[in-house]
Amino acid sequence: MKRYPTFIKNSILLFYFFFLLILPVVVLFLLIFQNNWHEVLRKATDPIAVSAYLLTVQMAFYAALVNSIFGFIITWVLTRYQFWGREFLDAAVDLPFALPTSVAGLTLATVYGDQGWIGSLFNLFGFQIVFTKIGVLLAMIFVSFPFVIRTLQPVLQEMEKSLEEAAWSLGASSWETFRKVILPTLWPALFTGFTLSFSRALGEFGSIVMISSNLPFKDLVASVLIYQSLEQYDYLGASVIGAVVLLIALFTLLLINAFQIMRFRV
Repeated sequence: MKRYPTFIKNSILLFYFFFLLILPVVVLFLLIFQNNWHEVLRKATDPIAVSAYLLTVQMAFYAALVNSIFGFIITWVLTRYQFWGREFLDAAVDLPFALPTSVAGLTLATVYGDQGWIGSLFNLFGFQIVFTKIGVLLAMIFVSFPFVIRTLQPVLQEMEKSLEEAAWSLGASSWETFRKVILPTLWPALFTGFTLSFSRALGEFGSIVMISSNLPFKDLVASVLIYQSLEQYDYLGASVIGAVVLLIALFTLLLINAFQIMRFRV
């Protein structure tokens, strides 16, 4: 009698997983397979598309790297120190989750534009942020910012203080304790946060389309190129570019996971 509820739960899970994840991907590749392979390869290797792939992966990697560094620092401060406004800062971390990405892009363009509060200061030195690759990077950092913090925070909160005290009692310095006791415990969560941040930045569209000029070979990313292809009724081109980005994301995630497994086996 107990087998039926388990069977029903598994069936619902498989049904949900299939129709929300597997089926759209299968349909995407079926649409591509129905076309001439020479045309598919031409769309996939178009110089504009290749430039968009490279820029998207490059900026997403930089965004994840920046978020990993500063996310770790913010997590450390939130979990190890008590100060006025700590709860407000902790709640503000989740702002990119709640804020629509188009509104985020508009806000960033207003603040960092040539007439904005911060952009005008950089403009005095001839440095432009909006409508450049820096603007794309800024948008990716903003939307993927919370992932590292929310991944690291519970691990750091649950870490036993006695491990650090034992290291100190054995004569270890603060740096040695951090490097040999704390950091090895946080590596898995840090890698997971980096991966989530990279994946989120890789597919960002709403904020980037507002803060970049979206010009080929300058600051055009893959998600915006897909949108431009759909506007021109080039459904094959949009599907091919989307499939390439999907394969890049999958390969990157597998590579990161393989590196993580090798790192922790050593």
